[in-house]
Amino acid sequence: MKIAIIGGGINGVMTAWELCKNNHDVTLFDKNTLMSQTSSSSSKLLHGGLRYLENLEFRLVREALRERQWWINKAPQFTQPLKIFIPIYKQSMRPSWLYRVGLFIYDLLAGSKKIAKHQSYSRTEFIKYCPELKSKDLVKGFSYYDGQMNDYQLGLWAVNQAKQYKRLIILENTKVDQINIDGEVVYKNHKEQFDKVINIAGPWADKLLKDNNIDSDYELDLVRGSHIIIDRKLDHGYFLEVPGERRIFFVLPYQDQTLIGTTEVRQSIADDIKPTQSEITYLINAYNYYFVDQVAEKDVVKYFSGLRPLIKSTQDANKATREYVIHANKNLISVFGGKWTTSRKLAKKICKEYIDFTS
Repeated sequence: MKIAIIGGGINGVMTAWELCKNNHDVTLFDKNTLMSQTSSSSSKLLHGGLRYLENLEFRLVREALRERQWWINKAPQFTQPLKIFIPIYKQSMRPSWLYRVGLFIYDLLAGSKKIAKHQSYSRTEFIKYCPELKSKDLVKGFSYYDGQMNDYQLGLWAVNQAKQYKRLIILENTKVDQINIDGEVVYKNHKEQFDKVINIAGPWADKLLKDNNIDSDYELDLVRGSHIIIDRKLDHGYFLEVPGERRIFFVLPYQDQTLIGTTEVRQSIADDIKPTQSEITYLINAYNYYFVDQVAEKDVVKYFSGLRPLIKSTQDANKATREYVIHANKNLISVFGGKWTTSRKLAKKICKEYIDFTS
């Protein structure tokens, strides 16, 4: 088959790779350059989504945990296991038993693909392992493992795997102007017919359909996640509650510095995808609540945002589903949602159920 993929983020790239492996001819369109938008603005984690267990998304967590190990095994030059600590304070919004149950389920869902079992620590033990944290009102703590990645380089590694099949045409800096359900694609005043068109443009997937007057059963909830990087070294990661909220944020070692994120702010596709001053302050204050060595805005060496294309499911962005949905309309296949870690599984599902099934 001759297939067009619109969107050069990790989901588009992995779908192109899977289709090329299955002997399809693929043209991959990106209006900028591959991996330059949402997919390179993540929290740099290959993870199952420990906090998704609260939303009962067991299927997604199980799938992501198994895919996490695939990435770590296949591309160790851009990935590695990361130990993450969870402190429990008297004022924590969740009791320690809830974390214990969640971590047990996380290990259970990972099965043989788990990196290592979670651990529990007394207050004294936790202070020994995490001296950079404030110890006042500390009750106890836990640790578990997830994966960490260089998202941009890992994505380009996947691009190179797809290129080896010699069936892939990549058109960067090429905006798709028009599509239809019959498989027609118009770009740069050129019209081309494809057997299938896969709209997997992340946050822009919904807009592409609306611009072409194509109806859809789903609507995206666009949520900006902002991060800051400070010039501090850290040996391990932290899974922390935002003070006074049930929201979780991460403090992670990254390239000999420390990454802090993320926020969850709804925005429109027309808005700039960059952190606001209030988001930067929010993350600094959250960090300073836990850490002995305080930071100020002058310590921020970099900041960035990614726009998550979540399926509209709830008024609370923190509780919005992280599941993905695939919708077929004749020769047009649209993807809504999708996680970095599960991009390979998504690609396999598209190929098996929507391409090879009909070819």
